[in-house]
Amino acid sequence: MAEKQDVAEQAEIPPESDSEGITITFTHHGTSHSLEISPDASISDLTSSIESTLFIPVSNQKLMVSKLGILKPPFSDRPVSELQDKKITLLGTSSAELESLASAGQQAARREAHLAQARLNQHKAYAARPKPQRARGESEYTFGTIQPLPNLPNPQRSQQFLERLARDPGIRATMAKHKFSVGTLTEMDPLSYTEASHEGVTRILGLNRNKGQIIELRLRTDAYDGYRDYKTIRRTLCHELTHNVHSDHDSDFWALCRQIEREVEKADYTSGGRTVGGAEYAEPREVEEEVAYDHGGWTGGEFVLGSGNGGGRGGAAPIANQGASGRREAMARAAEERIKKQKQADEEARGN
Repeated sequence: MAEKQDVAEQAEIPPESDSEGITITFTHHGTSHSLEISPDASISDLTSSIESTLFIPVSNQKLMVSKLGILKPPFSDRPVSELQDKKITLLGTSSAELESLASAGQQAARREAHLAQARLNQHKAYAARPKPQRARGESEYTFGTIQPLPNLPNPQRSQQFLERLARDPGIRATMAKHKFSVGTLTEMDPLSYTEASHEGVTRILGLNRNKGQIIELRLRTDAYDGYRDYKTIRRTLCHELTHNVHSDHDSDFWALCRQIEREVEKADYTSGGRTVGGAEYAEPREVEEEVAYDHGGWTGGEFVLGSGNGGGRGGAAPIANQGASGRREAMARAAEERIKKQKQADEEARGN
């Protein structure tokens, strides 16, 4: 009887599962993270775990996976085991970072409203004076706040770079002329706005959110070890300021964009412009080496910024009109031109 009872008790013990959790390792903002998850889980389950761990909403997540490409939401139910032992880079902005940018934009709006009310209460005698009127325009049509990303290396250098853009004589002049006001000028995390495909790597250079609430600029190199050319970033800022007026990349957009670029170069006495017979002209622009998407607002079309071989007005053409080989050729030509100019500069320096 006792033997039968022992057999029954043994039968009631559930068998141990042969499956054990697997570890998925990925990097985000240069930091490595590991999550242990069931081998039966899906990639969608993995992104939910990432959201609960790093507080990055699933809708903001992108996974760059070696040999698989970029995985975007909505994520499929394919098994997460396909990602095991693969190099994974997580692209995405946390809720805290998004709230910080939104908060900065709101503070800038409140500050602007306060300044506007103060100007209304000013005595008319002061408003009639030409010099205070000019100072008022410069203080009104400018950037409310300047905010580098504190989680990236050397944020103080980004602060100085953004302040230089805000003080640029050409930028200040064109913002006052067109009455442009921007809530927050900030930098862009290169990893969060870089996409890789079989055609190559595409880098977003700038974003204008809600027609001037926030403008983000790509200041840094991909490896965070340096900063991009100042005039290239300034031309990107001209492009994004144009989105304060026009959301779509139509003929009106490009006409205004080129007008703003000319105004900025003309007003910048350090840009190296020339005067011939009383007529002013700017130095010719180099072929832009960056292939970039620009969304204008929260959503929009895709264009190449600063391409010299484009088919649209002002030298810009839709990406659909350019193949991967054409983009690679433009980048190669730009690299050769930079090397040539660097050699010329070195020779001139030795000659002096």
